[in-house]
Amino acid sequence: MHIPDGFLNTPTIAATYTVSVSGLAIVWQKVKKQFDQQTVPKIAMLAAFIFVAQMINIPVTGGTSGHLLGGFLAALVVGPSAGIFIIALVLVVQMLLFQDGGITALGANILNMGITGVGISYLLFYHLERINRKFFHSRLFQSFSVFLAAWISVEVSAILCGTELGFSGLADMKVSIGLLAGVHAVIGLLEGIMTLFIYESIRSIRPDMILSLESPVKEAAEK
Repeated sequence: MHIPDGFLNTPTIAATYTVSVSGLAIVWQKVKKQFDQQTVPKIAMLAAFIFVAQMINIPVTGGTSGHLLGGFLAALVVGPSAGIFIIALVLVVQMLLFQDGGITALGANILNMGITGVGISYLLFYHLERINRKFFHSRLFQSFSVFLAAWISVEVSAILCGTELGFSGLADMKVSIGLLAGVHAVIGLLEGIMTLFIYESIRSIRPDMILSLESPVKEAAEK
């Protein structure tokens, strides 16, 4: 899903950079308020983990492969704004060190996998968790919410990526969206399984590392 140089036209590059820079400026103001002796190590640890995890590709089908995005997982631990910041940081490092994604497409990649992927998936989880707390009080429902939100983080990123490629004239928009959404629907299942496994492991071993719902919900509502 990392878009390389040469795939996007100038209007799409300009639009995605504008949205991403504006979004990151807002996110940075919120992330700075979280900097303390407990949160900074978590952000550094998650950034390092996601960076390494994204380098490991798992074959899916038809010659395609997928890897953990990790944005929603980061949001569960340090909140949605910090999660977006982490993904943006990882994407910049990947671009500079490994040419994984182009500099002209950096705005689009941050928008797709960071701002949109993390933001929408976390808001979905937040609303599902509110329903769970009000009606079900179910651990199983919460696990399903984590899995679904992680899957959505991949799928919405893929759909937005296909839209950008379609606007750029690389392919017919219906074809680009359909192809990317179809392939990443399978990749999203891996994201959901891995995110749920890691989340449950952290909650079992170090439940104090999971951010309480109230704080990031307030943060999300302020956006």
